[in-house]
This record gives sequence, structure tokens and C-alpha cells, in this order.
Amino acid sequence: MTRTILIVEDEQAIADSIAYALRTDGFTPRHVMLGEQALAVLRSEDAPQLVVLDIGLPDMSGLEACRQLRQFSDVPVIFLTARSDEIDRIVGLEIGADDYVTKPFSPRELVARIRVILRRARVAQTPPDAGKPIVAGASGFELRGLEARVLFHGQPLDLTRYEYLLLKTLLEHPGHVLSRAQLMERVWSGAPDTLERTVDAHVKSLRAKLRAVDAREEPIQTHRGLGYSLAGA
Repeated sequence: MTRTILIVEDEQAIADSIAYALRTDGFTPRHVMLGEQALAVLRSEDAPQLVVLDIGLPDMSGLEACRQLRQFSDVPVIFLTARSDEIDRIVGLEIGADDYVTKPFSPRELVARIRVILRRARVAQTPPDAGKPIVAGASGFELRGLEARVLFHGQPLDLTRYEYLLLKTLLEHPGHVLSRAQLMERVWSGAPDTLERTVDAHVKSLRAKLRAVDAREEPIQTHRGLGYSLAGA
């Protein structure tokens, strides 16, 4: 199967160095310079397996391109940026990025990160509990491992990959307080540069999706200084 990686970068020299490293490692690179071009490619039938997305694009910011992308696709995204501010990293991860690389960077290291993310994506698509029956992890929830989805009060939740894995982890330990470090290890394994605050960002987005189903409930509990838990049945 062709492993196509979309490079969205307006600096040709940087795009060429990434493309060369990808070809050397057996990937098929595809390069566009604008966010609108990237969105068009990602809506096509031959969409790539991962996107390397520069934040500073001529027509729109990479952050805005990612926001629009997440409305119709869960393809993994790695941001490229000349800035290293923590707030930029938090915003990027909160809107659905999988990793974040600051310029200058090693193209070979970037390819290694791409491999890790694609491997995690395959694991997420084939859950370790595949073959087991439907599990009710907590009151109002149904965890369907075979389908890699969660229902809340009978309504399927539209979750990103990491939202699903985070909620799945909490569902498998109802009533247990899991620290940010524990959640990072179980959900974001293989991503050593991911910030612990991304857990907070994903909890926030999960809560919003749960409230959209039932505004009266707050099943994800915050334990200040300790971590998070899911209310037991």
C-alpha cells in the first residue's frame, strides 16, 4: 500500500529536504504550498496517510487549516513552525495536531516521528480489546472496542483518535484517579515531546461533547493536583 505524506510548506528548500528524507525511507511525498490546496487534496479520494503542516502559510495559518481539516478528517497532523512558544504548542494540540516540530529540525527525525504516529494510528484503529463484547465502563456509556467508538446515553460520540483513547482509558478504570502522567503514558505513548497540558485540552473538548448530549451530567471529574477520573456506574 502506498504511504503518501502530504507536505504543506511554502519554502521549497524545506519541502525538498523533507521529501528527500521521506523517499529515502519508503514514503511517497506530495507537496503543496497553500492551505486551500491541502484541504482540496485531503477531500479527494486519494487522501494521504499523514500531513506535515507549516503554521506560517501564505493564504491561511496552519492552525486554521487544521481546524477546517478536523471538520471532515482525522488524518494525523504534524505542525512545522518557526516559533517555539508553549501557547502555540498547546493551541496546536488542542485543535487536533498529533505532534509539533520547531524549525530548524532534522528531516530524518521528522520521518522517525511520522513512523511513530502512523504506528499509533494503526493501534488505535485495531483496539487491544477487539473481539471482546461491548463493555459498559460507567453509567450512561458504552465502549464498543470492535468499532473503536463510545456511545453516551445511546448516542455515538464524534471523537478524534486521542479523545477516543483518552475516554476509553477512563472508561476502563471507572472511579480510579489517573494522573496526567499516567494518561500521557497510556494515550500518547511514543510522543515524548507532547506536553502534559494536552491532557487538559482533550478533557475540555471531551466535556464539551458530553454536554452536547446531556448538559446535566459531568462524568469526567477533576481531582486538583492529582488527575482525572470517570464517575463509576
